[in-house]
Amino acid sequence: MIQSSELILNPDGSVYHLNLKPEHIAHDIIFVGDQNRVEKITKNFDSIEFSQQKREFKTQTGIYKGKRITVMSTGIGPDNIDIVMNELDALVNIDLETRQPKETLTSLNIIRIGTSGSLQKDIPCDSFVMSKFGLGLDNMLRSYLIDKVSNIAMEDAFVKHTNWDLRKGKPYVISCSEKLEKIIESDKMHKGITATAGGFYGPQGRVLRLNIQDEALNSKMDNFEFEENRITNLEMETGAIYGLGKLLGHECLSLNAIIANRASGTFSEDPYKAVDELIEYTLDKISK
Repeated sequence: MIQSSELILNPDGSVYHLNLKPEHIAHDIIFVGDQNRVEKITKNFDSIEFSQQKREFKTQTGIYKGKRITVMSTGIGPDNIDIVMNELDALVNIDLETRQPKETLTSLNIIRIGTSGSLQKDIPCDSFVMSKFGLGLDNMLRSYLIDKVSNIAMEDAFVKHTNWDLRKGKPYVISCSEKLEKIIESDKMHKGITATAGGFYGPQGRVLRLNIQDEALNSKMDNFEFEENRITNLEMETGAIYGLGKLLGHECLSLNAIIANRASGTFSEDPYKAVDELIEYTLDKISK
């Protein structure tokens, strides 16, 4: 039995941070970072059956073109993804009354719709990126036994190419769900490696008043390539989603609307339009 200190439940029996019960979520789930983006997606639904919010975790479940879908905000960063992925898995794969893992496990379909900055000049603002791999620079996933699901050869190549300081922890590389990739992919999508940082400023090479450990890291990342895969963009969630998804047995895919191009120093003139177009595209693919 899983102890109450390890799997914390609220007085009503819901999981602690998300404040959800098993019946509140669908098999198909869309992640967004910003809680205000949840309703930008669910406004397209035919109906909404459930709404809940606790802290930055906002959840709505409803019907879109006959398909039951849950939309959930995760907040920012790998630490939040650790909470969301583990508590979602508990909802479907742990009996919350007996506190025992279920004998028959459920695999969820999880698609992240996010915003990101491109590292490549030829991936312009307002384009879409599908993350073929998540490259975790954050070190959160190293708390788990991830070598059985990670691409160690790509990790080692990245460490060598960037002369990575291992005091920051070894980066990890996890692939996306091939099943969801086939459902979502199109000529509209750029594909590549999405780097996941543990912060927004120094960890992504931004310098305000503090010097950073490796001022050249972004330029090294720009020209890294492994088996024809290059680093397309940099954000704060994908690697963690892919890693925990693989370990827990869920299908995960990350999509990003590119609203900034770090290589050219440009920012989208209308970032909301790009996000809305990606939302519409993804909903139509899921519903079919």
